[in-house]
Amino acid sequence: MGSRLSEMTLEQLWQLFPIILTPYNPEWPEWYREQQAVVLRVLPPEQIIRISHVGSTAIGTIWAKPTVDILVEVRKDSDLEEIAGLLTGCGYTLMSRGETRLSFNMGYTDNGFAEKVYHLHLRLEGDHDELYFRDYLIEYPQAAKEYEQLKLSLWKQFEHDRDGYTAAKTAFVRSVTKKARQLYDGRYETDTEKGLKRS
Repeated sequence: MGSRLSEMTLEQLWQLFPIILTPYNPEWPEWYREQQAVVLRVLPPEQIIRISHVGSTAIGTIWAKPTVDILVEVRKDSDLEEIAGLLTGCGYTLMSRGETRLSFNMGYTDNGFAEKVYHLHLRLEGDHDELYFRDYLIEYPQAAKEYEQLKLSLWKQFEHDRDGYTAAKTAFVRSVTKKARQLYDGRYETDTEKGLKRS
């Protein structure tokens, strides 16, 4: 983000970047593919386990924040700081960091949102609950509609409180993810997680 943004308080940032929900945009998958190509070009291929389009923009039927979420899983022995440097070098801004998770964004400007906005979630291999949640909502449209209605009901209340908006969805997300993990048990288990050499 620009220097002005880095000097803003969280409350000021939430005013500049409110929660916005819009009907599904069929261009979102193409936005994802554009950044997938960037990630594949800049990151060492031997480090990448999987790149996935996650979040509501990947569901295809529901209202969503017009922000494309990208989940990048890398090998458990990867140097996350090195990868972070490569991502910031191609336009991503590091927003938060944990011991095994880094979050980036692109498309936040001094004047508000750019036309295309991305959140990139860098994770170690196997940290991918979002894939199960996404698949369940795609397979069960009624659950997707329930999620959509929940988000729409929270929108104006938390328009300028992203943390509150996320927290208010947590119980639903956890419940669906638990069902999905039981239903799709092992769907995204990789060869390295099973202790086998990847081909």
